[in-house]
Amino acid sequence: MLYLSLFLNFLKIGFFTIGGGYAMIPLIGDTAVPKGWITEDMLYNFIAIAESTPGPFAVNVATFIGYDVGGILGVFCTVGGLFVPSFSIMLAIYYLSKKVINNIYVQDAFRMIRPAVTALILAAFVSVMYATVAVTDAATGETSFNWFGLVWAAVCFTIMLKVKKVHPILLIIISAGVGILVYGVIGL
Repeated sequence: MLYLSLFLNFLKIGFFTIGGGYAMIPLIGDTAVPKGWITEDMLYNFIAIAESTPGPFAVNVATFIGYDVGGILGVFCTVGGLFVPSFSIMLAIYYLSKKVINNIYVQDAFRMIRPAVTALILAAFVSVMYATVAVTDAATGETSFNWFGLVWAAVCFTIMLKVKKVHPILLIIISAGVGILVYGVIGL
C-alpha cells in the first residue's frame, strides 16, 4: 500500500505541475511532509543535495524521498510517478504532430515560435556573459568589469571554433585551473 501511495502521489505531482523541477517543490513538500514520509528539514537537505548532483532536479528529490521511505522499490515508485506523465504527454505530442505537421496553421505557429526560442537562448547567453564580466564585490557591493573573464571567454570560444578535436570538458577543466590561478593565487 505504501508503494502504491508513493506512485500515485508522485504521479499527481507529475501531472499537475508545470514549470519544471523547482515548481514541483511546493507540491512535493505539501505531499511528503504531512504524510510523515519526510520532515521539512529532510526536504531542504534533499533539495540541497539534488542541486549538487547530476540529473533532473525533481527526479533527484523524488529519488531521495523514495529511497528514504521505501528503499529501491520506493525509488522506482516515486521516479516512475514523475516520469509517466511527462513521457505520456511527449508521446501524445509526437503522435499528434505526425498527423498535423503539414497543416499550414501548425507550420505558421512553429514559424512564430522560432524567434521566441532564439530570444530565450540569446537572453540566457547574455545573462551568463554578464555574470562572467560584471563582478560584484560582496563586501562593498561595488560592481567592476572583469576584463580577464571576457578575454578568456573569447580565447575558449576561438579554440572551440578553430581546434575541432578539443573536448569541451577539457576546456572547462583548464578554465577552472586558470580561474584558480588568476583569481585565487595571483588575486587579479
